[in-house]
Amino acid sequence: METEINVNEMGQVKIAPEVISLIASMAVSEVQGVSDLTAGFTGDMLEKVGVKSPGKGIKVQLGENEVLIDVYLIVEYGVVIPELAKEVQRKVKLSVETMTGINVTQVNVHIQGVNFQKEVKDDDKLKK
Repeated sequence: METEINVNEMGQVKIAPEVISLIASMAVSEVQGVSDLTAGFTGDMLEKVGVKSPGKGIKVQLGENEVLIDVYLIVEYGVVIPELAKEVQRKVKLSVETMTGINVTQVNVHIQGVNFQKEVKDDDKLKK
């Protein structure tokens, strides 16, 4: 299902849910402390056999003139989850509304895991 936006008398613009999902995904990637988006167990299994999903970790529910977005993500160890979730909500809402003109009624953030891996800094590599 696409959502229609009446631009003017020249015609209509239709936006596919996949476009909204991609916009939301890009907005989430800009939030510091987000490790990855997750497609859940089924989606992760499909990815292991080579089936890629461009909107991995983003679920879009379109209404007539509004959209509800669910974001499924993994966070870095040590982040303050409520603050990170608020920033994800703010960025996703702003990006989708600005780029599409569609009202975002909700951005629900689902924390699916915590990434405990520590990155090895270049300085640490040189010491070894």
